Amino acid sequence: MRRNGMLLPIASLPSKYGIGSFSKEAYDFVDVLEKSGQRLWQILPLGPTGYGDSPYQSFSTFAGNPYFIDLDQLVEEGLLSIEECESYDWGNDEQNIDYEKIYNSIFIILKKAYERSQIKNNIKFNEFCEENKSWLNDYALYMSIKDSLGGESWIKWDEDIRTRQKHVILTYEDKLKEDILFYKYLQYVFCKQWNKLKTYANEKGIEIVGDIPIYVALDGADTWANPQLFKLDDRSIPLAVAGCPPDSFSETGQLWGNPLYDWEYHKEKNYSWWIDRIQYCFKLYDIVRIDHFRGFDEYYSIPYGDKDAVNGSWEKGPGIELFKCLKEKIGDLNIIAEDLGFLTDSVRKLLLDTGYPGMKVLQFAFDSREESDYLPHNYNRNCVVYTGTHDNNTICGWYNEIPKADKKMSINYMNNKYTRSNGIHWDFITLAMRSVADTCIIPVQDYLGLGEEARINTPSTIGINWCWRMKKDCFSKNLVKRIKKLTRIYGRI
Repeated sequence: MRRNGMLLPIASLPSKYGIGSFSKEAYDFVDVLEKSGQRLWQILPLGPTGYGDSPYQSFSTFAGNPYFIDLDQLVEEGLLSIEECESYDWGNDEQNIDYEKIYNSIFIILKKAYERSQIKNNIKFNEFCEENKSWLNDYALYMSIKDSLGGESWIKWDEDIRTRQKHVILTYEDKLKEDILFYKYLQYVFCKQWNKLKTYANEKGIEIVGDIPIYVALDGADTWANPQLFKLDDRSIPLAVAGCPPDSFSETGQLWGNPLYDWEYHKEKNYSWWIDRIQYCFKLYDIVRIDHFRGFDEYYSIPYGDKDAVNGSWEKGPGIELFKCLKEKIGDLNIIAEDLGFLTDSVRKLLLDTGYPGMKVLQFAFDSREESDYLPHNYNRNCVVYTGTHDNNTICGWYNEIPKADKKMSINYMNNKYTRSNGIHWDFITLAMRSVADTCIIPVQDYLGLGEEARINTPSTIGINWCWRMKKDCFSKNLVKRIKKLTRIYGRI
């Protein structure tokens, strides 16, 4: 089945309060998707973000980001006033997220809503807490302790609480019970609002493509609450962490710092934690994209404490056994495998054995020095084609930077030597759409013809990422009609 979709993170939606949320603008975007003939909306991970603001470094693999809670819905419920919401400084740049201002405002205003909610007596809230206690209790406690200790990662906490000694846990639970309840309330509101938005999208024929990192953050509730799942010593200090080896892009590699899984332990437990994680993902999303799929075949292990990734080594992952177990316990899974980068034969075999579609990115295709698997004539149907992803420049920004020989190759490949530079994005969009790939997903920035200023993330950098936001009403009627026309021409409606 051929289908089209758009890639736009929740954070990048327009809104009144500095960052995209589950607000009216999110529903308006769903309407744009429907009117333009799209079937998919791909978002980035929904988890609460920490240092660096990356959704791929979340305080929990299960929890949702409180930044995405729509304040206007809380106004409608009588928990806040418009005047209160507008009294805070959310930033004054409609195309840029100021995370410091969001952080300094959102929890104060949400605390007011919580205090007025009388949530303790809410039957649905209590049912939510009971249904999600396997992760919610640890997450709410973790965030409350973290706040009480000035935001420090648990790795720096005193050993008694770092190693979760029972009497200390009970002391903190009693001391911080109001804060714990507040964090549970945030998750209840997040899930209620997200489910409402997802239902609206599904009723419009739009499926949500969620995104989960393969790893969890070191500074997170998952690692602190479940040390047995990871390669930690008896003091809960990591033995090794994740990253990527040195390559032509980075002489010292990439040091991600995520804790590594103890795959032998997971195997002994029949991968129960992974089953719970994936099952929960399919409550939130219709399709799940798993980031860094290669890590299930082999993963790069870097000694903890190293300043770069030079001294790392490749270790064997769980391979097909994990996915057989998932299928046995859950059934057939609608998963997209992020298989980008250097792939070994064993990774290719793992992808083939799972049957999951991999990813093709046009920006990787046009290297005039060599033939590429990313050129459309090399695709099979079981793949997802993108012009670029959240880790790439926009197609216009990329095209302006590549060598002349690569530009010439792309123009010759598309047989369109008359293309002017200000319209080049449409050539790549149509190239992706007319490929044999069953699924085609285009970042919103490429439909809008935006340049490097609209890039979402540049890997291995911090301080400049995850900030771009889409302007309100940027999808004109003519643009929507043009997208729908192309979607129909290439058989994706």
